[in-house]
Amino acid sequence: MAQSESAGSESVSNGQIRLERLYLKDASFESPSSPEIFAEQWKPEVQVDINTRSSMQPDNRFEVLLTLTLRAKLADDKIAFIVEIQQAGMFFIEGIEAEVLQRVLGTICPNTLFPYVRENVDSLVVKGGFPAMHLAPVNFDGLYAEALRRQADGADSSEGEVSH
Repeated sequence: MAQSESAGSESVSNGQIRLERLYLKDASFESPSSPEIFAEQWKPEVQVDINTRSSMQPDNRFEVLLTLTLRAKLADDKIAFIVEIQQAGMFFIEGIEAEVLQRVLGTICPNTLFPYVRENVDSLVVKGGFPAMHLAPVNFDGLYAEALRRQADGADSSEGEVSH
């Protein structure tokens, strides 16, 4: 990552953000209705759930975990498949104020991880015998803002973590 990144309206130009390691923490694919599901017309209803969390590690490092769960069902509520991916990255972050740091961990880092999640989801779905699944881009800035709004409204009582 460049030394001059933008996190919303705040500038992190005096700090550093660097992806040091990218890794797949967990992946699962389940197709409970196969092989019968392959005989059905393929017009799935798809549900996608996304969550991010971060944890501080020694020496200005943060593990950021992006979890995506995708469920595909057909019209008769038959589950075609369920995919869960936990894509993680170890980020070195230094010289950024705490308030801006939370925004970086909730927006810039997940944006960095998301293309790898998309690739892993598509690969698992195709290997499971289904048509390719191309996930739409995610607005992590919007998700972060919504999570902050929910926290301000008292709907989310978790401290130090913004879930999406």
